[in-house]
Amino acid sequence: MSQPAQWEFGGNIPENYARYMEPAIFASWGADLVELVALQPGDRVLDVACGTGVVARCAAQRVGAAGQAVGLDVTAAMLAVARTLLPAADVSVEWREANAEAMPFADAAFDVVLCQQGVQFFPDKHAALREMHRVLVADGRLALGVWRPITCSPGFAVLADALAHHVSPDAGTLLHTGPFSLGQADLLSTLIAGAGFRDITVQSAMKMVRFSSPEEFVQRYVASSSLAGLAIQVDDYARAALLDEVSTALHRFTSAEGLAFPLEAHLVRARK
Repeated sequence: MSQPAQWEFGGNIPENYARYMEPAIFASWGADLVELVALQPGDRVLDVACGTGVVARCAAQRVGAAGQAVGLDVTAAMLAVARTLLPAADVSVEWREANAEAMPFADAAFDVVLCQQGVQFFPDKHAALREMHRVLVADGRLALGVWRPITCSPGFAVLADALAHHVSPDAGTLLHTGPFSLGQADLLSTLIAGAGFRDITVQSAMKMVRFSSPEEFVQRYVASSSLAGLAIQVDDYARAALLDEVSTALHRFTSAEGLAFPLEAHLVRARK
């Protein structure tokens, strides 16, 4: 039997997330979220579930030195990386480690609350949204980004199937029950309204995800997520089979320029 292809990406998950996923996926979606609420110089903005801080840094540049940008996350390792990634000169971000369901801020502390791809991961979504409502000023603005169902993203749908086949059923399930678990617009709107928000609009948007190859997509995404711990437990042949299945299934999205497949999200805007 020939030697399987080498699994190239390992190491620190938060560092991988910032290095690979921010430029490939989250930076451009984060900029759209900032545009959605029309941030102004002087605004006080909170980025909930900020991860390694791509949205908070973008917001900080928009509100400037006269404003305030705070990034909140429950994971210390993500915030440790965020602190190393400096925003533009003359602006800053305050990083806070805390649970989104019990935020350490006074009532009406912010003009704007942002949350990119975080709501679907909160154990108590209602409590987290109520906290976002609480910390906003009257008529404050909320913007959320939430992935649409995994069927709207063929790259991730293929990856979920391949993970189930070659890593474990749990690995495949993680994509459905994690990032793509809140894809129904009516459920999302109901949750937000139940937390007290009004003037809720949910719009769908699509961007192309681009990597040099299907293999690079799989390895970089897995190495940047909680899937890394599961993938490392299987042998080289199982990982090679995973790469081969995804590469074959995504052949129609692959060209001489590399891999490009659509990814869809709900962009939500609301007011307190």
